[in-house]
Amino acid sequence: MTVINLSVNGKKISKEVSDSTLLSDLLRENLSLSGTHVGCDTSQCGACVVHLDGNSVKSCTILAADCKGSDIKTIEGVANNGKMHPLQEAFKKHHGLQCGFCTPGMVMSALDLLQKNKNPSEEEIREWLEGNICRCTGYQGIVEAIKDASSKM
Repeated sequence: MTVINLSVNGKKISKEVSDSTLLSDLLRENLSLSGTHVGCDTSQCGACVVHLDGNSVKSCTILAADCKGSDIKTIEGVANNGKMHPLQEAFKKHHGLQCGFCTPGMVMSALDLLQKNKNPSEEEIREWLEGNICRCTGYQGIVEAIKDASSKM
């Protein structure tokens, strides 16, 4: 067992975790942040994407013990005082979600993209989202949402 101190969505957290606890499990099971979805357990789907020290990562592939002192941001930390982030608004406006299972990971990946590239092309968006699988939308609404949000961020 290891005690880790980290920040999650701006809150300081201290937790004792086993050396084999995945970050996704810490978030979902220990911190009740169920917006981080686990869809495949093999890092293929991207539903578990969170930000680790400002970069998008698949939380099902990272040990919680390796996150000591880190800053974690989950989908629950994206809205501000109950007001949706412009990217979340754009996903809603452009029907960038259907069943919603992939949406938290898509939003977190897209947010990282837009923080690194303020005005990505459609090709750059599609390439960035290559590690995120959506089985419902066909991606067009997602791409449109990201393009729209880029003009508002």
